[in-house]
Amino acid sequence: MKIFTNAQLHELDQYTIEHEPISSLNLMERAAKALTNSITAKWDKTTPFVVFAGPGNNGGDALAVARMLAEMNYRVSVYLFNIRGALSEDCATNRQRLVDTGSVNFTEITLNFDPPKLDSDMVVIDGLFGSGLNKPLSGGFASLVRYINRSSAKVVSIDMPSGLMTEDNTLNVTQNIIRADLTLTIQSKKLSMLFADCSQFTGKIEILDINLSQEYINKTIPQYYIQEENDVRSRLVKRSDFAHKGTMGTALIIAGSYGMAGAAIMATQACLRSGVGKVIVRTPRNNVQIMQSTVPEAVVSIDRDEEVFSEAVDSYHCDAIGIGPGLGKGDDTAIALIAQMKSAKCPIIADADALNILASRRAWLEQLPKGVILTPHCKEMDRLSGTTSSSSYELLSKACDLATYIEGYVLLKGHYSALCMPNGNVIFNATGNSGMATAGAGDVLTGIITGLLARGYNQQDACAIGMYVHGLAGDMAAERVGKESLMASDIIKFLPKAFKLLMGE
Repeated sequence: MKIFTNAQLHELDQYTIEHEPISSLNLMERAAKALTNSITAKWDKTTPFVVFAGPGNNGGDALAVARMLAEMNYRVSVYLFNIRGALSEDCATNRQRLVDTGSVNFTEITLNFDPPKLDSDMVVIDGLFGSGLNKPLSGGFASLVRYINRSSAKVVSIDMPSGLMTEDNTLNVTQNIIRADLTLTIQSKKLSMLFADCSQFTGKIEILDINLSQEYINKTIPQYYIQEENDVRSRLVKRSDFAHKGTMGTALIIAGSYGMAGAAIMATQACLRSGVGKVIVRTPRNNVQIMQSTVPEAVVSIDRDEEVFSEAVDSYHCDAIGIGPGLGKGDDTAIALIAQMKSAKCPIIADADALNILASRRAWLEQLPKGVILTPHCKEMDRLSGTTSSSSYELLSKACDLATYIEGYVLLKGHYSALCMPNGNVIFNATGNSGMATAGAGDVLTGIITGLLARGYNQQDACAIGMYVHGLAGDMAAERVGKESLMASDIIKFLPKAFKLLMGE
């Protein structure tokens, strides 16, 4: 699914109007029908509706919905805010259509506003401002938003909760944003809907397809995508019937200081479950017994130090390297890490303590090989950038900047994990759940991506497939054990089922 900017959304509307062709008024009518159908599927005629409409096209949508609800014998009260006496053309037309029905309690506010009482049995339809907003709400509209938010009524926002911008809300005023229970967004999700700090405003999100120009959608290349199952399926390569261990790749996992063998175990098991032919795990001497007894399929390479990774290992025979889980952050380990990364002749993915080492020595970022993959969560991303991000948009921007700077890939982990690529584009992932917020889940992801790299996938495909199958296995595990009880090892257990589903086996 393509995620368009606010400017591209406007272009999409205009392109549809010009090339379908269809008038803007009839396109608004089409949107209103989709909105009304969704609303009436959820609430019956015993529910009173209060519609707040702004002066622009979002208000025009709301007025059209109010008219359609009234024509279906719903009880509707409408408040149109026309403070400056300048309604958009389509909003003005829908105002007149609504008034002509004669069956709606209609109030047009031009100066003073006495707000109606909003009870828990009511539904508020928020049509004040849609996706076109580019600055925080203030004045009377801000007061109205706060009044709605204080009420016990259910709130349905049209396209976007009023006050929430489609992309960057870093400097927004949070108390002046509608907190919707349901957002009925037109055609596709907006970028801010993918951010943790904006989820408190959107409530449940439902996408309404109103058949905007498919030609424009197909030919327009946005910066942001949400990958879907078919996108992942198209990236997968089935193994040859004549495949053998030597043709399926060799992965090197460098993980696990003494006391953190579990990180090495989980990364190695996940790597083995991702189709690779052979996995070598480099780990301190004190971890050898538990590694060989827990993951007998792996070859153990023993570091000379008993407790930490202390010396770069020859990787000329490896097809991919995963480094970082449970590694520790000591000086000897740090020196070994940068030596390993600089000498790598194959794709390399760095996670966990590898990221923490780089964050404390940011000048080393310049020495990373091109195409390197970093997989930080939000706190690790803050450390890598050397600042604290106040918003999800800002954090994503920093991840994109870092990917461009290192000429590599930054997989920013979260509910919608974001793969930031060196060309500035971003692929969001939609699988996964909150049960995966558990120790070791990131180690599993590192193992999966390392295995896919060793199998021969390029960095973009390995990351895209890896984060999708990681989340899919997590979803399957949550369905079986529940989110509260989910452990990282459960994700590994469901990797075979996830791969089998995607491979169509």
